[in-house]
Amino acid sequence: MGGVAPIRLDQLNLVTRDVQASRAFYARFGVAHRDEGDPLWDQHHVSGQHSDDIPVDIDIDSATFAAKWNTGWPGGTGVVLGFKVDTRDEVDTMVAALAADGVPVQQAPYDAFWGARYAVVSDPDGNAVGIMSPVDPEHRSPPPDPR
Repeated sequence: MGGVAPIRLDQLNLVTRDVQASRAFYARFGVAHRDEGDPLWDQHHVSGQHSDDIPVDIDIDSATFAAKWNTGWPGGTGVVLGFKVDTRDEVDTMVAALAADGVPVQQAPYDAFWGARYAVVSDPDGNAVGIMSPVDPEHRSPPPDPR
């Protein structure tokens, strides 16, 4: 993909049966999750980072909530590797090129409620791989109910 800025590993989503149990477990490995403070969301999503030296977000999501932002989520638990591109158009271009090569698309590119352009494809083993633009506040919308 010549002429395009390099895609960068940016995020890891762990889709779990129990968000708070996973949060406590990964805290023992140095993952600092922000205190969301909303009882509705506490059971469905927390965001954090391992350290400032490793600029990768580590989010923990419930399987119910994962299906809200990835309509192709196969259900159950799993991992989503998240890669960042520099523009909204790059999400669409990259997904179109991957789909043309036969890569399954779990979630077609769309304007996600958090303000980024977002899509999810499957790797050769069926693992979810997210592709996301930078967040643009102009594209934010109310989040879906996480349940």
